[in-house]
Amino acid sequence: MRCKQFIIVSLAGVVLAASLAGCGGAAPASSVAASSVASSVVASSAVAEAALPDGVYTADFETDSSMFHTSEACNGKGTLTVENGVMTFHVSLASKKIVNLYPGLAADAEANKTAWLIPTVDTVTYADGTTEEVYGYDIPVEALDTDFQLALLGTKGKWYDHIVSVRNAEPKTEQAAETPADGAYTAAVVLEGGSGRATVESPAALTVADGKMTATIVWSSPNYDYMIVDGEKYLPTNTEGNSTFEIPVAALGTPLAVTADTVAMSKPHEIEYTLTFTLE
Repeated sequence: MRCKQFIIVSLAGVVLAASLAGCGGAAPASSVAASSVASSVVASSAVAEAALPDGVYTADFETDSSMFHTSEACNGKGTLTVENGVMTFHVSLASKKIVNLYPGLAADAEANKTAWLIPTVDTVTYADGTTEEVYGYDIPVEALDTDFQLALLGTKGKWYDHIVSVRNAEPKTEQAAETPADGAYTAAVVLEGGSGRATVESPAALTVADGKMTATIVWSSPNYDYMIVDGEKYLPTNTEGNSTFEIPVAALGTPLAVTADTVAMSKPHEIEYTLTFTLE
């Protein structure tokens, strides 16, 4: 109803202004000011409606150049973070050849060095498991699905103008959690399945090497003689104490189906479990 009233009032204003102009008069300053205020209100409303709720999203990064794009490991996507209504987009580029970015025109970059975007060093993992260090950037985003100017500085010291956009934002779920960079971590482990009497130590040691995750699982019993993960059999890494295994972890935040064989009963018995890992 408010929209209809606004349109009627706006039309009335246009007719009045046209009548005054046709009579050789000028629209009063108050009318011009009112029109300007109304336009500002409409623009502000549009921005408010387009804003995303605070949270973390995945989104596409589109540019006007085949030489300026995300790493192939990222499939054209980056991470959009919305905090207190302010949007920041993190993108991992294809190399370290873009040494700075500037949110604006190349001609203005040198006069605004404090606004230059400083790169981070990101480790990306390709489909074949190989990794590479590339430059990443946190880019301020005023509006989604809208082109904006973003200048880049190459290794030869020259700025170039480009037009980019951040599009198709979707909530980032735990299932889509990325593999962390190579290193040693601890992860909370949730065990489900079986009779409920067995447990595993949590947190567990988690190692990432060449983009692949391996967890050390310590059972509450010394009677497990092997585990099966994704069709592969894994034997204990110890001979004394509770059964300990090193197993691959496909993804964080996603239940991993495993089979553990116990000899605690009258005869060996395979039991189905799931393990879910979350970085601490």
